[in-house]
Amino acid sequence: MTETNPTAILKPDRPVGIIGYGAYVPRYRLPASEVARVWAGGKGGLPVKEKAVAGLDEDVVTMSIEAGRNALLRARIDPELLRAVWVGSESHPYAVKPTGTLVAEALGAAPSVSAGDWEFACKAGTEAMVAAMGLVGSGMARYALAIGMDTAQGRPGDALEYTAASGGAAYILGPADESLAVIEGSYSYVTDTPDFWRRAERKYPEHGHRFTGEPAYFKHIIEAGQHLMDEFGLKPADFSYAIFHQPNTKFPQRAAQLLGFTPEQIKPGLLSPVIGNTYAGAAMIGLTATLDVAQPGDRILMVSFGSGAGSDAFLITVTPALVERRSLAPATAEYIARRTPVDYAEYARMRGKIALE
Repeated sequence: MTETNPTAILKPDRPVGIIGYGAYVPRYRLPASEVARVWAGGKGGLPVKEKAVAGLDEDVVTMSIEAGRNALLRARIDPELLRAVWVGSESHPYAVKPTGTLVAEALGAAPSVSAGDWEFACKAGTEAMVAAMGLVGSGMARYALAIGMDTAQGRPGDALEYTAASGGAAYILGPADESLAVIEGSYSYVTDTPDFWRRAERKYPEHGHRFTGEPAYFKHIIEAGQHLMDEFGLKPADFSYAIFHQPNTKFPQRAAQLLGFTPEQIKPGLLSPVIGNTYAGAAMIGLTATLDVAQPGDRILMVSFGSGAGSDAFLITVTPALVERRSLAPATAEYIARRTPVDYAEYARMRGKIALE
């Protein structure tokens, strides 16, 4: 039995669903073997095949705009009807100026809109989704946009450099009767666990190595996912698909196994082997890839994780409208397929790892 409050499920007063979704992955790819070549003499195991790298003209703002436009295409609504544009990220380009205002303006949602930025490590995007559920579910807004997007970086030579990637996803939440997929409810589980952090004046994050893994990722993912299933009286066999935060290839596979899910259930959304860990976008882009192949009636479990630490779990049920509208914007697989490999020198230049002063 999980260590949780049985009344803690978040379920809106008015049913809420996903009425539009969109992904974005930059085209550049750094093979993990390149990182190993430079820093490990080509030796050692590789946590992923390759990772997506933002180009010189890309950042969280530009990528959020692309994903948001895709979500609007599937939602088929006027952007001026959005009452919130919230962007979750670890890599907002400005320390003070909000990403949300730039995205809202570019999408055509300004000026009558709430815009802002969210932070909670790799679950900043799902934090925005939970808040958007509340805004729509309370009746304060008909539509709200939540985005999880990152241009994640690791210190040169650090283990994170193999996986820290760029990309993410956007979701427009609205009334369930207009939705492509209904969000039946969510559950959040958080503790003060110092597994990973970055102080404001530092460029690269630090690890609390002994807190990584069991006390952080697995503890929170399992507690959140299991409690949500228990509260709704469901078991893994009742789900068609599941998505778990994917900092590498092995962690989500292990989490699925611990919760009782099969490799087939997580396969569509397991993208870290080919695009790396997109941090705030990782679970959310796994969901876009899953929605790209799901069918009406399919039940989906999504569980995010953010260091610090916490997880958000969502119970999602696909509606017939998904089949009608998902072809209105590019599929996640299309972004993954349009790849341009780069070597370590090109990557270092694009990600600002070379100091010229």
